[in-house]
Amino acid sequence: MPPVPPIAIIAESEKWFDASKLPLFVIAIVVLGVVVLLWLMSRRGSSFTPRQIPGLKAVEDAIGRATEMARPVLYTPGWGGDIQRPTTIASMNILSQVAEKTAQYDCTLIYPTHDPVIQSVAQEVVSESYARSGFADRYRQEDVRYVSSSQFGYAAAVEGIITRTQPAAIFLLGTFEAESLILAETGNTVGAIQIAGTDSTIQLAFFIVACDYTLIGEELFVASGYLSGDKAILASVRAQDMLKIALAAFLLIAMVWVTFAPNSGWWKF
Repeated sequence: MPPVPPIAIIAESEKWFDASKLPLFVIAIVVLGVVVLLWLMSRRGSSFTPRQIPGLKAVEDAIGRATEMARPVLYTPGWGGDIQRPTTIASMNILSQVAEKTAQYDCTLIYPTHDPVIQSVAQEVVSESYARSGFADRYRQEDVRYVSSSQFGYAAAVEGIITRTQPAAIFLLGTFEAESLILAETGNTVGAIQIAGTDSTIQLAFFIVACDYTLIGEELFVASGYLSGDKAILASVRAQDMLKIALAAFLLIAMVWVTFAPNSGWWKF
């Protein structure tokens, strides 16, 4: 193969704009613009109220029931995730709101986890929530505990905690795998109100059957904004909904166009 002339190399390097990526660039600009616009509107007082989600409306009732029965609340993020997963981050946001309520009601919150990093972050989240509620002295570090990195070792440990402590409310929010049904059925046997949520379509079936309330799909990610009323998070949710509507409309228009004008060619990216 003959060597490439230097002039050809320079000419190739000067192609700084790839026209084939133009549609993706335009879409990225539109998405960013919508998110920023709605965020600015939220800062100026524009309100957005998401639809009512029964599982999130029941959070305070579940904690109140545990307080009245003098039994603890158990919160587990599941075995399948680490601190970098979006479901774990969303679960931490919900944990913050749950911890604040348990501090106000003087109800014990037990948080078993399989990951030392998640344990450290959860301890900080719970500690800050207790301090924010004005009851920092009610926080006990040993209630946020590491149990096992083994999947079924973790399931057995959490099952034992549920059996011994008899929690009146159980939150199964995070990334779950085969341990989901074990934990949900154990919680069901002790008569606990169970609120579950995950992004795993396989495990959702078990939660729907065994739990009182189940957050399906993106409801888990909306939960933190729903519970806290944070305008920035709610603005982000609103932007996602608007973009989904726009995408659905675009797909519908494209489908009609391809059906009635298949040889036009301009719609092909």
